[in-house]
Amino acid sequence: MAGDASMMPAASWSLRLSERPSLPRPEGRVAAIDLARGVAIALMILSHSVSGLLGIDQVPAWGMVPIHLLTKFSSSLFIMVFGIALAVAFLPRTGTSDWPRRRRKLLLRGLEVLFWYKALTIVEMMPLYEPADILDAVLYQRFPIWVEILGFYAIALLWIPWLLPSWRRLPLWSRLLLPVAIAVLADGLERHFHFWGSEPFKALLVEDADHYTWGQLSRLPVVMLGLLIGEAVLRCYWHVSMRWRLIMALGVSGALLLAGFMAVAATSETVTWLAVARNEGKHPPELPFMLFSLGGALMVLAAALAGGERLARLLRPITVIGSDALNAFIFHIVMIFLILRFLLQSWQVYSYPQVLGIGIAMIFATALWIRGLRWIREST
Repeated sequence: MAGDASMMPAASWSLRLSERPSLPRPEGRVAAIDLARGVAIALMILSHSVSGLLGIDQVPAWGMVPIHLLTKFSSSLFIMVFGIALAVAFLPRTGTSDWPRRRRKLLLRGLEVLFWYKALTIVEMMPLYEPADILDAVLYQRFPIWVEILGFYAIALLWIPWLLPSWRRLPLWSRLLLPVAIAVLADGLERHFHFWGSEPFKALLVEDADHYTWGQLSRLPVVMLGLLIGEAVLRCYWHVSMRWRLIMALGVSGALLLAGFMAVAATSETVTWLAVARNEGKHPPELPFMLFSLGGALMVLAAALAGGERLARLLRPITVIGSDALNAFIFHIVMIFLILRFLLQSWQVYSYPQVLGIGIAMIFATALWIRGLRWIREST
């Protein structure tokens, strides 16, 4: 009997690793997810305001670290929440009679995002480039900078929905292993495969040092991490004790990743806080940058889930931004590049504190814009 008892934990773990997700339907909109997404967008608005109106080279040291450094959480947080939202809103519906309609909704959303990506590419590049260069960007011969994250989402929404049913059928051990395997594959392809001399294709798939892109394959592990967290949110969020276990797991994981970055920085002459603030190692993704960005993203997500509905209400402007990410993105890019930089000729006109103030004001203006759009829809 003692021998049988000693085998029970191992057998239990074996069953858990081989199980496929049996996901409950969400019991309502998870405001904490909107809040986490809103934090990512707010940090992005702050970063884009500074780099789009002043330039990174003009930022004083106290602005780079810690202010601009903290905005590095935004990219990983944004992509991770993308995966979480897919898991919470769509993964339980795969395999149902309603799934084709929902998949079509995601595909149409991808086409909508693709349109705005190309439109905002023109908006971003108008103050900076000749028409021929802008046309090259529209035709994927070169890439913009500030709106490129939208290009990642547009393409991802056109192919990831087709794989969600297969993801749900995979056992847990393979869902845990896949992000690591794909990260290794993407890194190997970026370093050693030249994609038949096509830099744009390489940039779109695994990123390229000469293009500021978000590779579908190189960022897919973060989406998959979001899918795994989203599964846990579905199971845990509406049960207090289980939610706090999830929050602790996310917080500890984030702290360990940040500690890993600090250990690397302490033993390296090139990996520094300032280097990360200057985006070194962001494109293509390198381990030190990802340790910092992903660690911070997990800490922000843990805080959002811990605060729950109460914190989401307290930080209402941020939550509103996160509830309509596309319109938030459109608004701040149009304001920075079309209104301020192109029409008002505001490039390097203001000091860093003033530009920082513009960025903060734009966060609140974006929330007001979204509320206004929502009021118009509800009134018509």
